[in-house]
Amino acid sequence: MVSEAVPAGSGLQYDKLIQDITAYVYDYHISSPKAWNDARVALLDSMACAIESVPACSSFIGPISEGTIVPNGFPLPGTPHILDPQKAAFDLGSLIRYLDHSDAFPGKEWGHPSDNIGAILPVADWLSRKGDENITMELVSELAIKAYEIQGCLQMKNAFNEVGLDHVILVKLASTAVLSKLVGLTRDQANAAISQVFADGHPLRLYRQSPNTRQVFEFSVPRKGWAAGDACMRAVHLVLMIKSGQPGFPTALTAQKWGFYDTFWGGKEFVLPVPFTTNVMENHLTKLVTAEGHGISAVEAAVQLSGQLDGRLQDILSIHVRTQAAAMTIIDKTGPLHNAADRDHCMRYMVALTLVKKDWPEPQDYENDSEWAANPLIEELRGKITMEEDPQMTKDYHNVRVRNCANGLTVTFKDGDKLPEVVVEKPIGHPWRPDTFEGAKRKFLKLTAGVVQDPIGVWDAFMTAELSSVKVRDWVDQFSPKTAS
Repeated sequence: MVSEAVPAGSGLQYDKLIQDITAYVYDYHISSPKAWNDARVALLDSMACAIESVPACSSFIGPISEGTIVPNGFPLPGTPHILDPQKAAFDLGSLIRYLDHSDAFPGKEWGHPSDNIGAILPVADWLSRKGDENITMELVSELAIKAYEIQGCLQMKNAFNEVGLDHVILVKLASTAVLSKLVGLTRDQANAAISQVFADGHPLRLYRQSPNTRQVFEFSVPRKGWAAGDACMRAVHLVLMIKSGQPGFPTALTAQKWGFYDTFWGGKEFVLPVPFTTNVMENHLTKLVTAEGHGISAVEAAVQLSGQLDGRLQDILSIHVRTQAAAMTIIDKTGPLHNAADRDHCMRYMVALTLVKKDWPEPQDYENDSEWAANPLIEELRGKITMEEDPQMTKDYHNVRVRNCANGLTVTFKDGDKLPEVVVEKPIGHPWRPDTFEGAKRKFLKLTAGVVQDPIGVWDAFMTAELSSVKVRDWVDQFSPKTAS
């Protein structure tokens, strides 16, 4: 049986998962005060991450054709660029994600649900500027909560990396689903749009794995930094194509031989361990440290150890890292590190850097021209670090009632002395830590200070505002570069 494209509204039945996603987007009522509050923080945090990334992304953000004038265009945060919805989605999605400072959610597949804000906000802003007074930050927050949920629920038990696909396929999926409601598609059209995601081409994970993270040319840009933006842009395109009347594929998942399940998933169906609610927004990690998420608790343990190791780094014989399986897959890296993408995805570099620096890593610490990148002591310590999976840590990582992302560091000296293991189970930024909210606020104030006119005023106002009265266009305008007085 070959899946055939059918016009939206034909009445043919779409695969159950496609219908379930549409029903969640269109019907689910969000009643959790925590979810609404966390969505406010997520939106503010994403804008801060975007502004932080502007210098690193200057070579590819902005209009495709220089000088393009876009009526009702999206003002890209921290820049003078006014962009059409598709290029805006690419640029904002890339900016939010580029420096690995954006939020994250664990599972068999690790991903970054704030990637979806890169698609939602530019389209909402475009519609708002066109005069739709119903496009408010309440709607944006609702769609963010639902996009987080769709992506996160599918991440929990489905490892796309095991079949070579990158996790941004879920960004494309979640963004397409919520944009369908945002632009006013019917339910049948939403089903069609979602089906197009599964019928689409999907990026390979190779750009996150050695040896393809290496910098081949002097000015090469790691694709993993703009992969989320690419997914956001594609979601916008698919939704607008369906709105123009293009058809969908009812059995995009289940068609024999040619459907997604038979092509990529060994004929099996996705596992959804929990129903779509607001779980992901309420339980995602806020990245307060620029380090790959599975290594943050190791970095925090290294910060705690740094005082005890002052003046003794040369005397270290070995550093043993007890960790979870995900860290072994993603950041267990030895040998030469060729660029920032290599370094911020290397457990050994992050730990050694923190011990030598005696402070938290910053984005610039991973760059080739950083004082740390060729530091001989860091390289020496990297060679002394070993990593090993602890099955209990892996089990607690996947247990939704525990939600640990733990690492333990044990330092042994050449004279045989050994320090007690330092274990951090729930790293800084964990949703269950009481210091996470204030940490997110400090991060926002720091990263937006050079652009936003009144960062603390923007934060406080949005955290207390009646979201239904905040027009998207007005909210977005606060993140344009402040003018000189």
